[in-house]
Amino acid sequence: MKGDTNVTQELSGYDVLVVGGGNAALCAALTAREAGASVLLLESAPIAWRGGNSCHTRNLRCMHTAPTDVLTDAYPEEEFYQDMLKVTGGQTNPHLLRHVIRQSETCTPWMRKHGVRFQPSLGGTLHLGRTNAFFLGGGKALVNAYYKSAQRLGVRVEYEVEVIDIVMEGGRVDHLVARRGGQTFNVSARAYVLACGGFESNLEWLEEAWGPVARNFLIRGTRFNQGVLLRKMMERGASIIGDPTQGHMVAIDARAPLYDGGIASRVDCVSLGIVVNREGKRFYDEGEDFWPKRYAIWGRLVAGQPGQIAYSIIDSKAVGRFMPTVYPAVQADTIAELAAKLELPVEQVQKTVDEYNAAVQPGTFDHSVQDDCRTAGLEVEKTHWAQRLDRKPFYGYPLRTGITFTYLGVKVDENARILMEDGSMSDNLFAAGEIMAGNILGKGYAAGFGMTIGTVFGRIAGTGAAHAAA
Repeated sequence: MKGDTNVTQELSGYDVLVVGGGNAALCAALTAREAGASVLLLESAPIAWRGGNSCHTRNLRCMHTAPTDVLTDAYPEEEFYQDMLKVTGGQTNPHLLRHVIRQSETCTPWMRKHGVRFQPSLGGTLHLGRTNAFFLGGGKALVNAYYKSAQRLGVRVEYEVEVIDIVMEGGRVDHLVARRGGQTFNVSARAYVLACGGFESNLEWLEEAWGPVARNFLIRGTRFNQGVLLRKMMERGASIIGDPTQGHMVAIDARAPLYDGGIASRVDCVSLGIVVNREGKRFYDEGEDFWPKRYAIWGRLVAGQPGQIAYSIIDSKAVGRFMPTVYPAVQADTIAELAAKLELPVEQVQKTVDEYNAAVQPGTFDHSVQDDCRTAGLEVEKTHWAQRLDRKPFYGYPLRTGITFTYLGVKVDENARILMEDGSMSDNLFAAGEIMAGNILGKGYAAGFGMTIGTVFGRIAGTGAAHAAA
């Protein structure tokens, strides 16, 4: 494909070309530049929307063997590993998982060097002060710090450039085809890093994977993760890993926008009450485990319900125990009135609540531990934090499936090199972030782990690309 000669010449000739503009891409670009490479970063979004899904993040899960200024106690390798085995159900590459965990211990000092600031460790009901380092100002502040560092170091950043094809010759990437506005052009470098996300913003691809139910999904993050280069790598013979229906999927407020609802659209009170479907029936244990370990299963659970919608119901005892929501709860003085306002079958919801209340066993409620408050005698038990719904007013939130990122991706080795179906691997092509997260996340999720994968593999990919370009 022939592109505009002037643009091709202007943007070609760099040592390393990074495709993407979020955490993984920025970590790759910064690391490659630190290694002495000249670096070009192509971000498909306008500058105001730069950063991809990373803008909506808050923290990074990291191993540490002793307390730090931002983390309490210790979070050793084996505990981290077992936590991830549990949430993934063993659907992970154990070697790469341990690789990420071990490398995570080095992340926060490096991040600080590039301007990222952290807030003191959190207490309360999030249970994350020991396992996760929180960014001061959230993901947007992190992204801005990295872009500022990139500018200072001399990384060239071009916005609104969509890479639409990868041209390979002799097992190596020869050049990329890109588009800005109505102009298509070729761009080449000595080595390349793909850190351009999954396909969660591609509504047609979601429907291809899920069927018509995907029409009821909401996208928590950027609208720019269309999976264009993932599809191209599939066509080019890359070895692919993951199930297209698996991803980081969360129950979010059904009133959230189609794109970029972010963390603010999440509803975190599930473990403090009950969840019913549109038929007014419970369908899963709301108290299975601590919320940071289990919140990401609820997107898939809601996706499996009639109409892909559910409703979280709490009473006044839960108020103040979970992250405030952007959209106000539907409120009523009786369960029947609340069901009517939520347009649910009133008699069935009342029956569900009455049966649940009768099944709650005596116990000592403590949301900071897996307490002994449970139900007994129900078809779907609640194993922890079960309290009667008996203190008015009552509150309800409509829930939809919110997709954060998808797990279908390219296979990589521990050096972030992309593996091909024929067993070969290109010596100048690397991947980081969501486009390869499925190597480690076959299913499930734990808070902050996507940022861990992106940070660790972004740095690995940047180092590898710089060496390949030397």
